[in-house]
Amino acid sequence: MFLRNKKKKRQLKIKMKFKLSPSSLNLMQDCKRCFWLDKHNIWKRPETIFPSLPSGMDRILKAHFDNFRDKGKLPPELCTNGHCKDMKLFGKDEEEKGLLKVWRSNLKGIMFQDDKGNILHGAVDNILVKENKLIVLDYKTRGYPIKEDTSEHYKNQLDIYNFLLQKNGFDTEDFSFLLFYIPKEVLETGEVIFDTSLVKMPSNPKNAEKLFKSALELLNGPCPKETCEWCQCIKE
Repeated sequence: MFLRNKKKKRQLKIKMKFKLSPSSLNLMQDCKRCFWLDKHNIWKRPETIFPSLPSGMDRILKAHFDNFRDKGKLPPELCTNGHCKDMKLFGKDEEEKGLLKVWRSNLKGIMFQDDKGNILHGAVDNILVKENKLIVLDYKTRGYPIKEDTSEHYKNQLDIYNFLLQKNGFDTEDFSFLLFYIPKEVLETGEVIFDTSLVKMPSNPKNAEKLFKSALELLNGPCPKETCEWCQCIKE
């Protein structure tokens, strides 16, 4: 019994390795305790039903953009306000297309591993290029017109993507784009017309690095005591 307990104590001193993503860091900001319990494989917040429409839109939008990329053009929704002047879509050759395929994958994505084996990863929608710098482009489907602060909800996500690109040796611009698709009307033929809104967002990779380090510090410490409506009955 003594030997088993001693072995257990040694195991407890070994720090776990964690794999984090923009969605898990969002959970940390929503509730530190839910985040800690999840990443220590003790309890996972129940998942809500996720509508299939955004996933379907994501799939056809990527095909839509790839079609324009292969023609050496930008789709019209990027050309209305002058934000994307002198830019092109990433994927000019087979090597870049292969990279983009990996970066878009939810299972792989763009990854960074620190010296302790912790991983931060995220899957992008698309990448623009201006000269030799990369610019993150993320699609969002909304049911209603965007508000003044809507884009701020995605700031951390964009910062993380830029941080990951830089850690993989790529230069990035100091901004990213959010492209919102909002349903406008249904034609007599049944076709649904969408309005689009392109929002230019400042990029701060240092913010992403700070979030990553804060998350690891939290996870390597004791379970937070403050609870939310989800985790208030869960014991660590």
